[in-house]
Amino acid sequence: MSDRIELRTRPNNRFAYSGCSVLVTNAEGNITGENTEGFFYKDTRLISKLELTANDQPATPIIASQVQGNRFLAYLQIPPGSHTPQQGVYVEMAYRVDEGMSIQLRLQNYAARETAKFELALHIASDFADMNELAEGTRHQKASVTTDWRKQKQELMISYLHPDLQRAVAIRVEQAPEGITYKENALVIPLTLQPHQPTGIRLAIEPVFDDKRGKAPGIFGEGATELDALRSNLKNEAPRLITTNSTVARAWETAIADLASLPLGLPGGPAAPIGGIPMYQRLFGRDMLTTAWQSLLAMPTMTRDALRLNAEWQGSTIDDWRDEEPGKFIHQARWGPLSELNFDPVKRYYGDYAAPTDFLAFLGQYVAWTNDIATVRELLPAARSAIDWLDRYGDLDGDGFLEYEGRSKKEVKNQGWKDSPDAVVDVHGEIVVNPIAPCEIQAYWYAGLRQAAFAFTAAGDRAYALDLVKKASQLKRRFNKAFWMGDESFYALGLGPNKEQIRSITSNPGHLLVSGIVPKNRAKQVAKRLMEPDMFSGWGIRTLSAHHKAYNPFSYHLGSVWPVENGTFALGFGRYGLFDELHRLTEGLFAMTELFTDNRLPEAVGGLPRDAAHPHPGIYPQSNIPQAWSASMVPVLIQSFLGMRPAAPLGVLLIDPHLPEWLPDVHLKGIRVGQSKVDLKVWRTAKGKTRYKITGQRGSVRVVRQPPVLSLSTSLSGRASAFLTSLPRL
Repeated sequence: MSDRIELRTRPNNRFAYSGCSVLVTNAEGNITGENTEGFFYKDTRLISKLELTANDQPATPIIASQVQGNRFLAYLQIPPGSHTPQQGVYVEMAYRVDEGMSIQLRLQNYAARETAKFELALHIASDFADMNELAEGTRHQKASVTTDWRKQKQELMISYLHPDLQRAVAIRVEQAPEGITYKENALVIPLTLQPHQPTGIRLAIEPVFDDKRGKAPGIFGEGATELDALRSNLKNEAPRLITTNSTVARAWETAIADLASLPLGLPGGPAAPIGGIPMYQRLFGRDMLTTAWQSLLAMPTMTRDALRLNAEWQGSTIDDWRDEEPGKFIHQARWGPLSELNFDPVKRYYGDYAAPTDFLAFLGQYVAWTNDIATVRELLPAARSAIDWLDRYGDLDGDGFLEYEGRSKKEVKNQGWKDSPDAVVDVHGEIVVNPIAPCEIQAYWYAGLRQAAFAFTAAGDRAYALDLVKKASQLKRRFNKAFWMGDESFYALGLGPNKEQIRSITSNPGHLLVSGIVPKNRAKQVAKRLMEPDMFSGWGIRTLSAHHKAYNPFSYHLGSVWPVENGTFALGFGRYGLFDELHRLTEGLFAMTELFTDNRLPEAVGGLPRDAAHPHPGIYPQSNIPQAWSASMVPVLIQSFLGMRPAAPLGVLLIDPHLPEWLPDVHLKGIRVGQSKVDLKVWRTAKGKTRYKITGQRGSVRVVRQPPVLSLSTSLSGRASAFLTSLPRL
């Protein structure tokens, strides 16, 4: 048996989260005020210290862990003293996070004959710091903080006296023994516990923003909140996966649970997911769209709400500070003090070229899975506005390609798929100046035009749809002429300011395959280059070649491995029938899940090679976990194995299953296509063939075995044979 490796990102912290709120403790379950520890609501630290003492001695931590996404439980011991027995008094400290947070302390004296008598103190502080300030280590905004103990209400109000912000937090005592007081920044309770006597203390912590008070949830075991109900519904919406491969089974179970735990809860699209914990608990346009698209097999409601929320936040005016233009989609929106006070433009920032093209592409995919024509019609005006923006503003110089150049004094420098400041480098390792036309943005524009055409056709506007298809065909011809590097048999990362090719070898061209913009005669070359050792680490495809001068395996975008990208690449490999590459890539990705607690992959891992000297790849140091689009990688990998392409308006589910040797069977129960559900069992025979069987069906959807149009692995006779095997037997 090999040694078990178990990696954990941010190993010194523990988390509980819900919607716009997150609790970050140290590994022992305390909030000490160090780094990003605290209870945050809308990126604002409402509790910067929360520690328990008895007779001025710190309680001794035993263990602390998240129980579910929004629940947390810690066990502590009251230190022995003159009136507290040795190993006698223990504390259960349970947290439940929603808009506010509830805390339940259960103390019990387990001593057989000794009475415990001590003064319990809960030390509480707040500094109203911005999450980004804490991550950077520099405080940009600061004001006085006052405390007001309202004895009659048994409530402590901590207020932030900033002239331009109305922020406060209320700590209400809902249950406690008699005699509670507030002194020296602590709630103090004298306790006398007889042998085996329990007692309880219950607090409600509630944000007060602009005189509007948020609500703390009930404690463990009490009624469900609105977000609890939404999370439960999302989890129940997902198909059940059964397989003899325990790694895949665990990865699926964790991914579904994580996706269901991450809705942002905003009006207009409550199921739209956040980016990740703890830093990206905000609205990220392209992140939530990508997560939702990759999760369509599992949670179409998430896709619907992600589309709706992005449409609601679509740009409507020209605002240079926010890089906003009419029809442009949001990059991110956050509500922390820095954004509220305009230290940055991120209260509503539009510096992104991925979200507009993604919106169009994923709108078409949504209708293909759901046939939800009513929602599509509701979103078509936003789609038209996005297409108008792409035509009017996205192509800066009229050359037929999208190139970005921000106008904000605090712009996001790179506005393609990779948005870190140093993500786009030339072959010498120098950062490329703007404007830049990234290859993947052109590919998603192509896919967006074609998928939007499908949505408009489904809604009845065939003339407009035909115009979009023509524009897509013209773009494909232009793109393949300008971006192909014949000597490399690969596509350029992008075009620079002078329209010269940026010839660095990166993962960006991997996105082209899923879009269909790559001609069939080039697809194998692209996949082969992506799977060369300098790109494929053995765990996944790196963001930048290991041979490049700028390669750094622990960087954000210059050599790390991103699970979300690799899920997209897998779907692209399947689209072109590149099953050897698909199976090699996905074996590495699922093997990588085995290295992490609960098979949960973080935001990004290291780019180190999979070899005897490197039994694990490391982690990008600031990775979030859970990360929504790392979780969504798992459903899209399953979709790629099964070659699933729904056409819900036609009542058809096309499949082209090809299972690898290491995944001999997959049984998905409850696949939703339109209003129908189907149970699909797929297995690999002893001769290496993949067979399937419909084991259950509700509704009229028809499953047809048929390879994708661009597949390189099937002849015309093979297509005919596949179709005939799908016909019902007489």
